Amino acid sequence: MTSRRNFLKQSLLGSGLLMAGTLASPLSSFAFSASGDSGWHMPDEGEPHAATWMAFGPSEDVWGKRLQSGAQDNLATIASAISTYETVNMLVREEDYDVAISKCSSRVKLIVQPIDDLWIRDTGPVFVRNSQGQAAAVDFNFNGWGNKQAHQRDAEVADFVGQYSHTKMLETRLILEGGGIEVDGEGTAIITESCVLNANRNPRVSKAQCEAELKRLLGVSKIIWLPGIAGRDITDGHTDFYARFTSPGVVVAGFDSDPSSYDHAVTKRHLEILRKATDAKGRKLKVVVLQGPSSVRKKYENNDFAAGYINFYVCNHAVIAPEFGDVKADRNTRDILRDLFPEREVVMLNIDAIAAGGGGIHCTTQQQPA
Repeated sequence: MTSRRNFLKQSLLGSGLLMAGTLASPLSSFAFSASGDSGWHMPDEGEPHAATWMAFGPSEDVWGKRLQSGAQDNLATIASAISTYETVNMLVREEDYDVAISKCSSRVKLIVQPIDDLWIRDTGPVFVRNSQGQAAAVDFNFNGWGNKQAHQRDAEVADFVGQYSHTKMLETRLILEGGGIEVDGEGTAIITESCVLNANRNPRVSKAQCEAELKRLLGVSKIIWLPGIAGRDITDGHTDFYARFTSPGVVVAGFDSDPSSYDHAVTKRHLEILRKATDAKGRKLKVVVLQGPSSVRKKYENNDFAAGYINFYVCNHAVIAPEFGDVKADRNTRDILRDLFPEREVVMLNIDAIAAGGGGIHCTTQQQPA
């Protein structure tokens, strides 16, 4: 059976979409702000939300019929769990509307919109606000994770969500995805070089240029760069599978203890960097290690299975996290998250079909701050 990632490359080559003309435009000729003091800042995910955005988007041609159905069930489960705590807006293709309405809770608001896939963390806008409480949304010019997947419809999602939510749009020539950004809401960001500084997104853009633009758009004053690893997964190593802030000064980080895994060395290096790092306020980070499961359920197990607990989602009054059937590891994750989020309910869900597609709960959601 062809894996999802191999299929993506084959489908692009076959359709002629993987061409030089679709690659990211170089930014070297564009001016960047020299200051991060633009008035906008990206709130921490744990701050109150107006809504969560999702996309009922697994297509059969990318996922295969069996995995598509399982992913749809998982999306409905995630949406239902979140809708207990806040509004959920779910984009859905017109042809999938009847399936979506049959699977999703009546609390989930279905919005018809052409989409290619379900990863709205990456296709949707990144919401920011200013000191007056005004909201804006950044369109980071989604290009299919460096033109690895057809994305004509998903490239329009950020603008659609901004217009639908009556939010001012902020423009940039920078190309990246929301899954590559992690912030503490107090001026610190964690970002992987393998994703944002990759030539398949931002060719000939220096780290200094990238930092200046991110400071302007997100209001951060310090970026902690993790190396990540390019070419191993479709995202080229998104931050939200490696390190997450649980509160200012506290980071939960993944570690792959298997020496034979390609992620072993890079996650070890990430821990070394994070343990030596300070945040924008000069605090040394407290790093909590959250290892993945030693085994997963067999039904959807494959080479692309994303068996990481780091990809949880923080909504109003709750943390929505995955469980993979490894009783000891699942329980350990639940206990750690309860300690880190003592005022929130920890809800753990079986999202195996989505994990088999290479992602997690955080990847399928995008918060709209209150």
